Amino acid sequence: MKQTILDYLKKYDFSFIGSMYAIFFLGILNLYSITHAQTSSKVESIFGSQLKWFVLANVVVFVVAFFPPKTLFRLSYWAYAVNVFLLILVLILGEKGMGAQRWLVIGGFRLQPSELMKISLALALSRYYARAHPEKMLLLKDLLIPFIITIVPTVLIVLQPDLGTGLLLILIFLVISFYKRLRWKSIGIISVIGIISGLLMYNFGLKEYQKKRILTFIDPQADAQGSGYNAIQSQIAIGSGRFLGKGFKNSSQASLNYLPENHTDFVFSIFNEEHGFFGSIVLVSLYLILFLRFVWLAGAVLRFYDSVLAIGIMSIFFWHTFINMCMVMGLMPIVGLPLPFMSYGGSSLITFAICIGISTSLSNSRNFF
Repeated sequence: MKQTILDYLKKYDFSFIGSMYAIFFLGILNLYSITHAQTSSKVESIFGSQLKWFVLANVVVFVVAFFPPKTLFRLSYWAYAVNVFLLILVLILGEKGMGAQRWLVIGGFRLQPSELMKISLALALSRYYARAHPEKMLLLKDLLIPFIITIVPTVLIVLQPDLGTGLLLILIFLVISFYKRLRWKSIGIISVIGIISGLLMYNFGLKEYQKKRILTFIDPQADAQGSGYNAIQSQIAIGSGRFLGKGFKNSSQASLNYLPENHTDFVFSIFNEEHGFFGSIVLVSLYLILFLRFVWLAGAVLRFYDSVLAIGIMSIFFWHTFINMCMVMGLMPIVGLPLPFMSYGGSSLITFAICIGISTSLSNSRNFF
């Protein structure tokens, strides 16, 4: 019996879970550094709460990893439909906070359906493409149904309003469609449509504060004490870190609270200030290892559905990481996307844990299922 367990453990793919642990270890140290100079109640509410959420995330990872890909395939459309229903409930019964209506309160538990929608969309698109002529190169007309699948939750999320997550769903759709072998002519047409849609959205669809974020990205100094304040303080934090950083618990931006939201959107700024360029290279390398592992998985699995889903999950991690790091460095407008396993937040942590569990299930399917 002992030998059987050892054989099972040898075949079990712990690489995705290992990446989660490595990044979270840096993230929880960073959160402690951010909160250590503040009141004990604040430290407990952020640092302690994140540890509790991570314990739950571990349970989620291993439970989800237990489900074989065939079960995930059968549940794909159901997960999508339930999630769309929850997004509609958010607009009707959702709890409001900081000018947005994004949460459902169920028995004292706050649920943010838009976070889970990223996974539900990847599941639904993977199932559709797996059934709709997997070997066929996509024409523009073949994107109609996948686009409808994407645009319905996107509109519901933008109405909350949460423009960042809405745009992320579009990016997930584009990555999965490109992987499915989208024609270059179609890519060109989509790009033109995207530019025109962006201009129309800016002029007629965005609220004033959303337009101000874009203008602030172009010139933060134009409103240095207002909308440009966060961007300027974030760049100061990153620049002051230089090569080796100021050292653990030595961030002036965090201890003096110059940079708001330093435990959520701007955790990378504080990490950069304390650990410098060298520390940032270490963190970016951990993310690159995770991305490359997803690419390997997409080529190693046996079923087309599993391959597309691996790319879909990778796109969730990639765009979160890329957009968050770019926005705190002033390379993109601030849209409020968390950095995977680094930013504080239970909903995002559980979402990324589900992604790790799905990835582990896909990889283990090569040996167990």
